[in-house]
Amino acid sequence: MLPLRQFACSWWSCLLNSRAPCVKTLVHGDQRRLFNTSNSRMTIMPAWVIDRYGSNDVLRFTKNAGFPIINYPNEVVVQVHAAGLNPIDVSMRGGYGAATMAMKRDPLNINQSGSEFPLILGRDMSGVIMECGLDVAPAYFKEGDEVWAAIPPWKQGSLAEFVVLSANEVSKKPKCLSHIEAAAVPYVAATAWSALVNTGGLNKDNCAKKRILILGGSGGVGTFSIQMLKAWGAHVTVTCSQNAERLVRGLGVDHVVDYTAGPVEVPLRALEKFDLVLDNVGGDTESWALGLLKPWCGAKYVTLVTPFLRNTDQLGIADGMLQTGVTVASKALKHLSKGVHYRWGMFAPNGLALDDISEMVDAGKVLFNLSVSFSVEPPAVFPFIIVINDLTSKSTNEMLGAPRGR
Repeated sequence: MLPLRQFACSWWSCLLNSRAPCVKTLVHGDQRRLFNTSNSRMTIMPAWVIDRYGSNDVLRFTKNAGFPIINYPNEVVVQVHAAGLNPIDVSMRGGYGAATMAMKRDPLNINQSGSEFPLILGRDMSGVIMECGLDVAPAYFKEGDEVWAAIPPWKQGSLAEFVVLSANEVSKKPKCLSHIEAAAVPYVAATAWSALVNTGGLNKDNCAKKRILILGGSGGVGTFSIQMLKAWGAHVTVTCSQNAERLVRGLGVDHVVDYTAGPVEVPLRALEKFDLVLDNVGGDTESWALGLLKPWCGAKYVTLVTPFLRNTDQLGIADGMLQTGVTVASKALKHLSKGVHYRWGMFAPNGLALDDISEMVDAGKVLFNLSVSFSVEPPAVFPFIIVINDLTSKSTNEMLGAPRGR
């Protein structure tokens, strides 16, 4: 096997001293693979970045963002064709979750505070693989594959020309979706999958005839959850405003409760109890939502509105995690004594889940409608479209309104 140092020196020498394409043969285990170097040295790229946390004016466009490189053999470089902008990006722009993300990026606390800047936002991405690490099996991914992904919040995001991701975080893009359409799906899809499958224990084999309640069913996570659950045969009830009732009924919802007509818990208590409640609303819903579950039947309440990141931001990592542990443990024990399960759901990057979701999209089981999103044409020098996923968030829509260029 060619020594790593010898290979690295040979590769860099070829890259720096020749403008013609260079092909090296690397023996990796029992396989012999060709490794191509570019005929142009790419060290910078255009991107939207922030240099500090704050309001919209901290966002700037630059042509000189650092070009991402592969650091681990299971990573891929993806050229972004369309990127998604979600409310989580607005929150991260203001510093939400900064303490936890800093610990995730640098668990040994080696780097100085602020080393994450310039920070590139953007969780959703659809694009084309440009380069694969040596451990990325060609049977799964190869250069030229069209892929989509939900980027973990501790990594540099998708509002750039290129991004580096683990092969476990990307998936083949649905064939029936354009890059613009695909860029509006992965983050909400991965969040819904994490909440319903990883935390709620649902899947296509055990979901039939289960009664599911989605609180806040007209948002991104809610509308995707509706379609996935209906494809798996569940009975789905949602709460939403009267204006969104037509939307959710068009997705196949069995029962709709209008929360603007009065206290929403009153009509919900008159219904048959549920096997799972997915809470996208938070607030005081915990005080009555768990009473809607079937007791002593393994029923679960899963909320996506948790104080975890807020605790670590306000109290620091150690005290914040301690406070979080005490909170979730006390609530879980309290409700377990009543025969129901209390759980927190969180986004988790999951390429395998996106594989299943891609199949569902191509099979027509999950529909995508551009009327729930819109795209913003970028500056002429910026090579892709940004898709804004939440029309109800004014700050999200204005986030790219007046950036500073440099």
